[in-house]
Amino acid sequence: MNFQQLRSVREAVRCGFNLTEVAAMLHTSQPGVSRQIRELEEELGVEIFVRAGKRLTGLTPPGDSLLPIVEELLLNAENLRRAGEDFSSQSSGQLTVAATHSQARYALPQVVKDFRDKFPKVTLHLHQGSPKQVAAMLVSGEADIGVATEALGDYAQLLTLPCYHWTHSIIVQPGHPLLDVQGLVTLEQLQHYPIITYELGYTGRAHIDDAFRAQGLSLEVVLTAMDADVIKTYVELGMGVGIVASIAVDEERDRNLRFLDAGHLFAVNVTRLGIRRGAWLRGYAYSFIETFVPTLTRERVIGALKADIV
Repeated sequence: MNFQQLRSVREAVRCGFNLTEVAAMLHTSQPGVSRQIRELEEELGVEIFVRAGKRLTGLTPPGDSLLPIVEELLLNAENLRRAGEDFSSQSSGQLTVAATHSQARYALPQVVKDFRDKFPKVTLHLHQGSPKQVAAMLVSGEADIGVATEALGDYAQLLTLPCYHWTHSIIVQPGHPLLDVQGLVTLEQLQHYPIITYELGYTGRAHIDDAFRAQGLSLEVVLTAMDADVIKTYVELGMGVGIVASIAVDEERDRNLRFLDAGHLFAVNVTRLGIRRGAWLRGYAYSFIETFVPTLTRERVIGALKADIV
């Protein structure tokens, strides 16, 4: 048994049983991947995959049971490598952070700058995606740290810790009737305008829908996007009223727009930081976390992992 055999099994599942993709992922040939899988099956005495001719079509019942063990072995091997690197070279290496568009654009820039100033020899990879994509990158080991408001808590493989609370804001063009409202804007007033906001599953969108539904009001969403800058663009064009995360409010930069507080309309959101349970984090990864959230010290994160708490 060797790690190449284990990687062939893991990647076969990740690539939807497409051995051509597996071969490209592992920088080898398709026959080589098939041979690695067959040799492991022969050594274990069970078939891991269901086959249709030469094609893999799924996992057998033994394969379902063996896959978590394969993933655990590969995770431990990666942890061993990282632990060695941590002791031999504490200030160099690479760190991969996965975040949603809003977090990468508004919450992380200063954190990234401060981290780079402190660890100039660490290569930082910042990947953007949907909350589900961020979670998937963490689960697969593609990312070391994930930052998102939604979805991270849905995965048992991840430990998530709260970072900060935030609310939504309403954005309109100058002269919009909502700017003349006395007091706070209500949902009844807001429902009369076409809405431009986040896609489902992004940046607290569920709280927006829930608020209108709870009061039996209709919500006319005419355009959705993944990040606030796109929403602002179409508000500027007069297509509707925008609802964005409050962290995206930048009155100095967005001089052609006006902002109204919506914290009273929608539930408070919590941005969370996620890491994979059981994964070894390099020392500088803990430094990145603490730079982002000063209360999330290395000791607290390690304590949370040991206690298996959220």
